[in-house]
Amino acid sequence: MRRVVGLTLIGIGAFLIVLAPLVRFQVASGLIAAPADQYGISKLEAVGAQYFSPGDLKVMTGDLDITVTTRGDVAAAEGDRVVWEEAMVVNDVTNQNPLISFTERRSAFDKYTGEGVNCCDVNVDKDPVRLQGQIYKWPFDVEKKTYSVFNAVTGKAFDARFAGEEQVGGLSVYRFEQTVPPTKTDTITAPASVLGMDDSGDVQVDRVYDAVNTFWIEPATGSPVRQEQQRHEVLKTEDGVERSLAFVATAKMTQETEDELVKNAIDGRSTITMLRTTIPLVLLLLGLALVITGFVLMRRRAYN
Repeated sequence: MRRVVGLTLIGIGAFLIVLAPLVRFQVASGLIAAPADQYGISKLEAVGAQYFSPGDLKVMTGDLDITVTTRGDVAAAEGDRVVWEEAMVVNDVTNQNPLISFTERRSAFDKYTGEGVNCCDVNVDKDPVRLQGQIYKWPFDVEKKTYSVFNAVTGKAFDARFAGEEQVGGLSVYRFEQTVPPTKTDTITAPASVLGMDDSGDVQVDRVYDAVNTFWIEPATGSPVRQEQQRHEVLKTEDGVERSLAFVATAKMTQETEDELVKNAIDGRSTITMLRTTIPLVLLLLGLALVITGFVLMRRRAYN
């Protein structure tokens, strides 16, 4: 009887020992991923922003309320790919001027690495785009290096360089800074008089955008916990002369949004620790204990 019990314990123990690295390196990797059924609302604020108001035909100054809603397209998710759709609404709360800007985007990305995938009718404001770099999240186990991050305004990816370690909500995070050089994003027609020109009639002007974007990333999960966008857009005539501001603002996440992102990152990090460390370690120790107990029973039987 002891022989049977001993062999059984050894067999179960050996199975648990083999299972431990499988959980750490395969099961954990499969379970730790961006969700296909994502739903979230983020809020940002921009104090003292300036923007050209087509309705008022002048540059307005006010505090902006920015709401970003993100939803996952579960039906479009397949394999390692997830698809998220985003709508961003900007309201001027100072001048009670609602909906001064509304943008949409549809993005597909690898749920493990966060890198863009070109499929599934990805677009920005219904215009097709080619996705590159990180989209919404960063890879798990973020490194202190430069990453390429997609910029929806320009439809291009630019480098985000590691800029140091900081604390956000008591959480240790990595800070990355991305500089977007002046880039033409649109050509529009506007009255020359509104742009301070002596010409009569309408003229064509280019909308030129540049920005400095800062990302605070929890390294284990690759989750953003804070973001700041220093956005600078002007209108230039064909001769390259700047005629008017188009949109100048520094947008920062509200404290409520930041607190929620920090909480989600802490929860995600705990799940990663459990799957990568706690469960494999328990399986390994339990497996070793069962194997040792089995051998002890076997030896006792041999001496009896």
